[in-house]
Amino acid sequence: MSVKLEGNIFVTGSNRGIGLELVKQLAGMTGGDTHIYACCREPEGSRAQALREVTTQYSGKISIIKLDVSDEDSVSAAVQAVSKQIGDGGLNLLINNAAIAKPTFPGTLAATSKKHMMEVYETNVGGPFLTAKMFLPLLQKAAGGNSAEMHKGDTMSCRRAAIINISTYISSMEKCSENFHLAQMYAYRTSKAALNMLTCCLAEDLKTHNILVTAIHPGWVRTELGGSKAPLTSQESVLSMLSVMSSLSNKDSGMLLDWQGTTIPW
Repeated sequence: MSVKLEGNIFVTGSNRGIGLELVKQLAGMTGGDTHIYACCREPEGSRAQALREVTTQYSGKISIIKLDVSDEDSVSAAVQAVSKQIGDGGLNLLINNAAIAKPTFPGTLAATSKKHMMEVYETNVGGPFLTAKMFLPLLQKAAGGNSAEMHKGDTMSCRRAAIINISTYISSMEKCSENFHLAQMYAYRTSKAALNMLTCCLAEDLKTHNILVTAIHPGWVRTELGGSKAPLTSQESVLSMLSVMSSLSNKDSGMLLDWQGTTIPW
């Protein structure tokens, strides 16, 4: 699979699982002009050890940014930190990967509280909303202008300026009856369905700025969240997702796709 991504790339939730693998593969397959901003809540903590090791391995190519996506002040500080480093190029790709699931699997109705619902929504929806809103000036800078009429054909891509929201197959309302028995996950499902609507809204709002916005389901992946029975490794999922991201264009903005590029119904 051909993967062609470049420029300044910002990844949230990058200390473990899919986020960490995104940073690893992006660092390994992109050229010298690419810089990756890898974000996590506690860069100096024990859970960020693997991320620090990757940063050392690819010296000068990765900057670790302290970020709690549910905290507006934290997002603002991250914007300032990135702005100081990024120069005139702007931000080419924002990957909203950070997410939580509460309560523990399977997340039944009886086990789910209002507090669970609000905490999950704040991170899984409020987080991508804040990052998209507050990083917009840097994305616009990368897009090279804010008028789609300046260009013809496919004006949007992940190499130019894009937001990728990591969603899930179980956010699909049409498919709920097929998979609900496998994992109720009330808070997680509903938050990701809301993320899908955020994706649609941003796609409509930002298309005149030539900024692509797409949601991608990474598959059922063997991570802390996905569990040990998941069929996909993080390496397999991320390699396929990056290939899909490389091929995205105008027609894909506002869509929900899986890691292989297949459209998932709402």
